[in-house]
Amino acid sequence: MTIEKCVHEFGVDDVIFEEGSTGRELFVVLDGEVEIAKISGAARTTIVKLGKGEFFGEMAVIDGSARSATAIAAVPHTKVMRINHARFVYLVSQQPAFALMVMDALSKRLRASNAVTYGAAQS
Repeated sequence: MTIEKCVHEFGVDDVIFEEGSTGRELFVVLDGEVEIAKISGAARTTIVKLGKGEFFGEMAVIDGSARSATAIAAVPHTKVMRINHARFVYLVSQQPAFALMVMDALSKRLRASNAVTYGAAQS
């Protein structure tokens, strides 16, 4: 598959994927901004906004579970590159630095989540 087929452009508020959907790929932000959010009815709670060079969707590519949040393009002309499971496995096996980068991001996101959960429990 060529790189061009892996790059997708989205407009403001275009949904890249929805919470609960299945998917075996992760995405890298090439340009623009992506909002990761929890949506309940009309309410939308932003978890994080990601910019150029950042990635999202890594949990589904690793364990095949349902998406834990919704990914939405936050600005016009947001471009993302889709990396499917096979390409992800290849990158991890051939580029240990890539695997370490993903693990580092997962660790930071888990710590941030724990801080929010722990802080809420203390209130």
